[in-house]
Amino acid sequence: MRLTKTIDELRVIVKGRKDNNNKIGFVPTMGALHQGHLSLIKRAKNENEIVVVSIFVNPTQFGPKEDYKTYPRDIERDYNLAVESGADIVFNPELSEIYVDEASTFVQVEGDITNKLCGKSRPTHFKGVTTIVNILFNIVSPDCAYFGQKDAQQAVIINKMVRDLHMNINIIVCPIVREEDGLAMSSRNIYLSDEERKQAIILNKALKIVTEKFNDGEKKVEKLKSLIIDTIRTQDLASIDYVEILDYNNLKEIEYIKEKSLVAVAVVFGKTRLIDNVIIG
Repeated sequence: MRLTKTIDELRVIVKGRKDNNNKIGFVPTMGALHQGHLSLIKRAKNENEIVVVSIFVNPTQFGPKEDYKTYPRDIERDYNLAVESGADIVFNPELSEIYVDEASTFVQVEGDITNKLCGKSRPTHFKGVTTIVNILFNIVSPDCAYFGQKDAQQAVIINKMVRDLHMNINIIVCPIVREEDGLAMSSRNIYLSDEERKQAIILNKALKIVTEKFNDGEKKVEKLKSLIIDTIRTQDLASIDYVEILDYNNLKEIEYIKEKSLVAVAVVFGKTRLIDNVIIG
């Protein structure tokens, strides 16, 4: 188990492992690890000989009024959790190690796929995500990379980036991990007050209700969206950012659910924005 903070050291370690024909699995994170992250690490370990976990709070994916400076950071805790879950190497670089002086190169997936859902209210977010993921892919050179389904739009965008740029990396999207009451695990859940936390479970309840309605035969998107909205609005602290049902593969708008579809919601409780989703069809 190694904790490394430099690109050169990480590359030397990874090259040595690859020279021995070891398959490299990679889990990129911003730290504040929870069971959702740990499930990715465990799966990566099951499917690869060597697992690299990055812990880097990436400034370019935060908006000017977002929580970059206050985002939770505890490398000792995160390192121990990552290693216990199967990480062989933890990469925790300084900001200057990743973004060199006068860096001005970005990787951006353009089009409607990045402009809707979270991209609509966070217009610079995915440019920062695809840039840092591309940088990390270049550094780690993994065979497989693991992402959570909770960030469904991010996963679709990264898949497109990998395809468009002909990267030889297998992107694996893993199921959402939830608290006992159904709330999707998130590093930002710690920001919720007791009452906000209590009301936040309405997201999962709404997704369950719409899934049941779909299974009963309702396929019209507008009716299903209205059902979600009405359910979420029963909680007085919930402020809806978006409720959408889209084609899962390309995030295009649909009128009826005919194939695999993404039901995605973003709701603000106090100062905390939560996202959740379910795949149906």
